[in-house]
Amino acid sequence: MAKFRSSYVCQNCGAITQRWQGKCESCGEWNTIIEEAAALGVGGAAVRRGVAGRPFPLEDLSGASKSEPRVVTGIAELDRVAGGGFVPGSATLIGGEPGIGKSTLLIQACAAVARSGARVVYVSGEESTAQVRLRAARLRLADAPVQLAAQTFVEDIVATLGSGDAPRFVVIDSIQTMWSDAIESAPGTVSQVRGSVQALIRFAKASGAALLLVGHVTKDGQLAGPRVVEHMVDAVFSFEGDGAHAFRLLRPAKNRFGATDEVGVFEMTGGGLDEVPNPSALFLADRDGSANPGAAVFAEVEGARPLLVEIQALVAPTTLGTPRRAVVGWEPSRLAMVLAVLEAHSGLKLGQYDVYLNVAGGLKVAEPAADLAAAAALVSSLIGASLPRDAVYFGEIALSGSVRAVAHPGLRLKEAAKLGFVRAFAPPSQRADGEGVKIAANPIGSVATLVALIAAGAVETKSGRLAASSRGGVTN
Repeated sequence: MAKFRSSYVCQNCGAITQRWQGKCESCGEWNTIIEEAAALGVGGAAVRRGVAGRPFPLEDLSGASKSEPRVVTGIAELDRVAGGGFVPGSATLIGGEPGIGKSTLLIQACAAVARSGARVVYVSGEESTAQVRLRAARLRLADAPVQLAAQTFVEDIVATLGSGDAPRFVVIDSIQTMWSDAIESAPGTVSQVRGSVQALIRFAKASGAALLLVGHVTKDGQLAGPRVVEHMVDAVFSFEGDGAHAFRLLRPAKNRFGATDEVGVFEMTGGGLDEVPNPSALFLADRDGSANPGAAVFAEVEGARPLLVEIQALVAPTTLGTPRRAVVGWEPSRLAMVLAVLEAHSGLKLGQYDVYLNVAGGLKVAEPAADLAAAAALVSSLIGASLPRDAVYFGEIALSGSVRAVAHPGLRLKEAAKLGFVRAFAPPSQRADGEGVKIAANPIGSVATLVALIAAGAVETKSGRLAASSRGGVTN
């Protein structure tokens, strides 16, 4: 097939230039521009031949439309993130780091849908059918009537899917391995990925199959390939997790048929991915039995789901000229802001201390409501006072030192009360949204109030220990 024209395409952002250059002017990346044939994509031959378009009828907004039932996988966490199941004819892109469990989750979903009597096709471009069967046998899913194929040629895949009964559920693993003969470039390039997605989405819309595409991610966690692919699909899910921990999070970054504030929690086991109906219990399961300084429980809200996680802090004297600041699971800029506010408005001197902050369990916290819990953990570690084990913390710290209200206080307090917590340190304006939550509210209006409460608790604890020692006849 002769070339139509050549252009130079950035493999990071999809920008097109007329000549090769070392640095992409759009995204600033180096050595990402590759020469590609400027083919028009799958189905572009008609445009080259100059075929005229045909008019089509238009409809009114008031027209009645019958919605088909969603494809329910039976995996509650996955179905909830998808908005109650996958819409027939929709295309969903799922990304995640290698080995995080994308293929495991999708083969479990395929087996569940196939056992309901629907036709399910799993096309692998990275593994052979024997490798997929080995995974299914390990997950005890070998008896599920899932149709397998190891193929990367898009035209053959579309022709096979269109033969016989229309499939109900189609998985392509992964889209970066697909290629089309209508595009003169290597598999994985911007043109091939874009053209392959276009052909597969066109088949899904025409047949009513729910299409799931697996995508690679770059070293910084972003989905690989051109951004236009994320605009072409109906939903984009991100499968996250830490290899050192068993839990996995499924987050929707885009969803045309559901909310983007949901989150699905899974636990990786020897038998596959198990749903976690109570994530808070999972993240707090390894807490020490005794109260230790530097540990505070944060009542977080992931989308519309409340979670309780432990924020750990260690403040130790530094031996270096410049103190060290290390953060795991939180924004370093937020830690720097909280430290500056503590120094400016509470009289604490942290410039001679190394500060380490960690979100237990490997969870990544992004909301500002974690400011108060992080500040409590830092002050607790600095003065060596343990925080109450039956209390949770949430609130956003302003640069003025005041503690501001955050969203969804009722969800946070209900989750805390369900797990046995009896106190909540929160901004004074926070209410439980009119819900009857049996948990005592301790208003914290500023970081100075927080420091005073922790210091007073430390004094009471020390006095109690001294009194107990005196009654026991112990002298120091």
